[in-house]
Amino acid sequence: MAEVSLFIEDTAIKVMATKGHRVEKWGSVPLEPGLVGDGIILDEAQVAEKLRELFRQQKIGSKKVTAGLSGLNSIYRLTSLPELPEAILPEAVEQEASRIVPAPLEQFYLSYQTIPAPPGETGVFLTAFPRNTADALFRTLKKAGIKATAVDLAPLALCRTVDAPEAIIIDARSAGLDIAIMVDRVPRVIRSFSLPGEAESLAERMQTISEEMERTIAFYNSGHLDKPLPTATPVFVSGDLAEAPESWPLLARTEDTPVAKLPSPMQSPEDFDASQFMVNIGLSLKNLPLEKEGNFSIVNFNALPESEKPQGISLARILTPVGIIIGIGLIFWLWLQVQDIRTKNEALRSQVDINQSLITQQREEIAALNEDIAAIEPQIAPLKARVDIFSGTFADLDTNRNRINRDLSGIVGLMPDDVDLVSISHNGSQITVTGTAPEKEILKYAKNLRSSGRYSEVNISSLSYKLILEDWEDLETEVVYNFVLLLTSMAVE
Repeated sequence: MAEVSLFIEDTAIKVMATKGHRVEKWGSVPLEPGLVGDGIILDEAQVAEKLRELFRQQKIGSKKVTAGLSGLNSIYRLTSLPELPEAILPEAVEQEASRIVPAPLEQFYLSYQTIPAPPGETGVFLTAFPRNTADALFRTLKKAGIKATAVDLAPLALCRTVDAPEAIIIDARSAGLDIAIMVDRVPRVIRSFSLPGEAESLAERMQTISEEMERTIAFYNSGHLDKPLPTATPVFVSGDLAEAPESWPLLARTEDTPVAKLPSPMQSPEDFDASQFMVNIGLSLKNLPLEKEGNFSIVNFNALPESEKPQGISLARILTPVGIIIGIGLIFWLWLQVQDIRTKNEALRSQVDINQSLITQQREEIAALNEDIAAIEPQIAPLKARVDIFSGTFADLDTNRNRINRDLSGIVGLMPDDVDLVSISHNGSQITVTGTAPEKEILKYAKNLRSSGRYSEVNISSLSYKLILEDWEDLETEVVYNFVLLLTSMAVE
């Protein structure tokens, strides 16, 4: 039976039917402005009619689909929990989500998957996506007579198509942009955007795409100062970018950075444009064990909410007669057990008297021990008070040390090569950085610090220049500036 994938974008509906690793049917229908906006279906009736029309045109008989959701306003987190029993893991994940999701959980659906972690820990990949976006999709599918048996976020579907342990994935469409960074076969950073509506061509959008890619990389590197993303990490593009190789040099971080069209792991006819259906391809791969065949993403869970999953058949009517028969047998068995217990009780009564005398003796010993405890207890309180003082002091010192280390690591790690630091002064949340560098490098340094997300304010408080003599004979000089940066560190939770 064919697997059918469905993805509703702001500007088009795309459907694809596959058997195994082969694309059998595909098609799309454009959407007029106002039907879908920022991933949310606004006119459910019209979109439902377009869905029915598309399924008729492509002669797709199955009404069960794997559906894709826009990644806009969704939250992705990698977190670690203590090693927990499977039965209490959902509650622990929900508590962790309430801590890290910066909005009321009632506005989101939660989905998660455990991933490999060190001994004693439980690694969790957590996704929170807006209820209003998902509910509008489910209502529209119902009106079209279609049932979603599985749901995935579009960026996660894109990550599933990449056969590489480390990669940068960029999918640009007319109304949206998804950027993901894969490391060790796990999506580490995912960002989704609505592109400006006034931009009519890909060339007009390239500056925005390039800047957002650099911000995404800077965000990842700021959290992995010990192991930043290598400049040779391949960049894979899909959507509109796949058809514009002349724009790819803008996405290359260095000359060693390979930029290529995102290859499809599916077999397909020659006239099939895989770059326009990469989300559908990722959705179709959910039921194929790709994580065991190569370097594909290991993150693969069904984000379909419990309320939308098929309800199991009630067994109450089937089991009631059986339960009555079992109950009668159980009563007879219990009567036999009661008779046996009565016999044993008679034998145990003789032991009670002996044990009673032992209890009296042990009570006397316990009373003596209580007297010793009463003498020792007054000495414990002063010692405990000292321990509490030292514990609080050590905790404050450790917190301040970690905060300073994070700030210093960020300041040094984001520094361009042509910047020479003279001093760093850290006073609580205020940090003063002095040094020398060409003017261009100072501005680049300040931009890197702002983009890192570690500092609420980055100000150039002082800028003065000095001349450096490069060649005594030709008297060539280079202007190098003395600078002072004032940074305000973000509060640490």
